[in-house]
Amino acid sequence: MLNNRSITHFLLLAFADRRELQLLHFWLFLGIYLAALLGNGLIITAIACDHHLHTPMYFFLLNLSLLDLGSISTTLPKAMANALWDTRDISYVGCVAQVFLFVFLLPSEYVILTVMAYDRYVAICQPLHYGTLLGSRACVHMAAAAWGTGMLYSLLHTANTFSLPLCQGNSLDHFFCEIPQILKLSCSDSYLREVGLLVVSVCLGFGCFVFIVLSYVQIFRAMLRIPSEQGRHKAFSTCLPHLAVVSLFVSTSFFAYLKPPSISSTSLDLLVSFLYSVVPPAVNPLIYSMRNQGIKDALKKLIQSVFSHQQ
Repeated sequence: MLNNRSITHFLLLAFADRRELQLLHFWLFLGIYLAALLGNGLIITAIACDHHLHTPMYFFLLNLSLLDLGSISTTLPKAMANALWDTRDISYVGCVAQVFLFVFLLPSEYVILTVMAYDRYVAICQPLHYGTLLGSRACVHMAAAAWGTGMLYSLLHTANTFSLPLCQGNSLDHFFCEIPQILKLSCSDSYLREVGLLVVSVCLGFGCFVFIVLSYVQIFRAMLRIPSEQGRHKAFSTCLPHLAVVSLFVSTSFFAYLKPPSISSTSLDLLVSFLYSVVPPAVNPLIYSMRNQGIKDALKKLIQSVFSHQQ
């Protein structure tokens, strides 16, 4: 019988047993990770360096990119190292850190996406009050609230999860440390405390989702009242990247946590966890850079300035 005091490490789930497939996974993960670093890094640099992008919309996008960088850096490097060195180990402290960071960054990103929906609502439905409702101080407060919510949420979950006695082994059916998998190792009825927190989490997540949906209902109603087709197209084009990112984030996350147990399997769980934890941070910069003219122009200026300095 293992307990928290005797557990020094956990065993993560490997993507493959064959050495050739492990190395293939390593190179695939490395490519995805470098793409995420490059994409999010370019967006952060472009927004920070171009004063034309010092607006609320791009300020929240900068926060989103920072959270994406942190999120993918929490899970993927360890999976890459395990695939490269043919190991499944993660230390107890490393597992605690992974749980804390992932549970901190994911809700913070969701709140930022909710705030970005509010930003689009004010910009399209109440444009005359945009400067008042979304001044620099208000933007900083909303971003701080998003990060602070994630921090408090993570502290509660992490402290509660690792205070439970674990006696069902140390093997996790996941490629990174995640709370539901750790709860399966618990041998105490006190795990109901964590279930209660998870129920509250679902309610908060659903609340943010409802807020985003209601914001876009108002946005689309306001768009229909715009007389010119060009004006409607311009308004919609500013919302499309955010809609795409929210759809990707919500669909993968909700399916991962709310899928019916009847269709659950180890391989499917592994695939779904990869989709919601790795794919959005890597794809989000592509979505915004392809559909946002301001980001395109800023990136062109950034690249041109780099090449001009080299010459």
